[in-house]
This record gives sequence, structure tokens and C-alpha cells, in this order.
Amino acid sequence: MKLVVVTAGLTQPSSTRLLADRLAEATRRRLVGAAGVRVVELRDLAVDIANNLVTGFPGARLREVIEAVTEADGLIAVTPTFSGSYSGLFKSFFDVLDNTALAGTPVLVAATGGTPRHSLVLEHALRPLFAYLRAVVVPTAVYAASEDWGGGGDAFTDGLGERIDRAAGELAGLLAGRAPRQAGDEDEVVPFEEQLAALRPLR
Repeated sequence: MKLVVVTAGLTQPSSTRLLADRLAEATRRRLVGAAGVRVVELRDLAVDIANNLVTGFPGARLREVIEAVTEADGLIAVTPTFSGSYSGLFKSFFDVLDNTALAGTPVLVAATGGTPRHSLVLEHALRPLFAYLRAVVVPTAVYAASEDWGGGGDAFTDGLGERIDRAAGELAGLLAGRAPRQAGDEDEVVPFEEQLAALRPLR
């Protein structure tokens, strides 16, 4: 089972990378059997991504990362929040992927930011992005504001640790029901017309 973590943190150390590592470890603990975890730091690929956007062709290093991401059994994607949305580097990386490359892939989305007011980035930016890429996004997305680190929840919300555990459990559950990908495997995409026909009542 191959789990790939994509993190778009720009600083070092990075709270975005810290959140990504905690989500990956929580998911790995819940998977039955061995799971290989690979972390991709987009900061190290910024120039490669920009070159791909202007030339239309990925360099060798970026091509290898794209193959790792698109061949993964599951994906954890974490971005810092800039101006109420995902970072430009994060979006640019997923812009260079084919829009069917993640079809059917279970994805856990997460973000970090300085204030809880930006938490809606998960629902108005990240979830629609991966829906467009035809990925299967787990129900619980995780947002970590500065004040979440080391703190618990309140009467109305879970703490960061609880949210991480719940999201990791959901991703592990999807992965447990998914056979590991083999070389050359392609996910079958059911045309929208067939999905609609299946939902229509029998007459």
C-alpha cells in the first residue's frame, strides 16, 4: 500500500509539514499490513513546476514525483492558507496533473493558517479542487490554526488531535477496501449518463 503526502509549506520548520506528518502517522497506524509513506515537499520543486507550466513538459525530477502521486493508493494533501485560499505553489502542482490522474483515489485534505477564520478554505477551495480531479475526498478535512497546536477542543469542537484521528481513520477505512495499485492499473470512470441512469427509479 502506497501513501503519498504532498505538503506545500514554504518555511522550515513548517507547521504545514508538521500537520502532514501527524496525519500520515495517524493513517499509517490504522492500516492493516505494511504501508509505504512518501512525503513530497513542493517547496523543493517550485522551479520545476514553474518550468512545466510555461513549457508544457515536466523535467525528470518533477515527472518522477507526478508518477508517485498518480500511482499512489492514497493521498494526503496539505497547504498553507494565503489570502483565504490554497497557496499558489500547491495549486500549480495540481494544475500540471491530468484531470483524470487522481480518479477514484482516496484523498485527505488539510490546511494550516494563522487564524480559525480561514478554515472554510477546506470547503470552498480544497474540496472542489479534488472533486474536479475526480478524487474521493474523505468526509473530515483538517484545519490547524496557530492556536490549535497543543490545545484541546471546546464544548462545540474537537481538538486538533481528535480531528487528525478521525480524518486518518476515514482515509485508512477507504484504503482498507481498496486493492493496492499495480503497474498499468487504471481506475474505471463511470460516465455521468450511466450514473444518472442508475439513480432513476424503475418504471
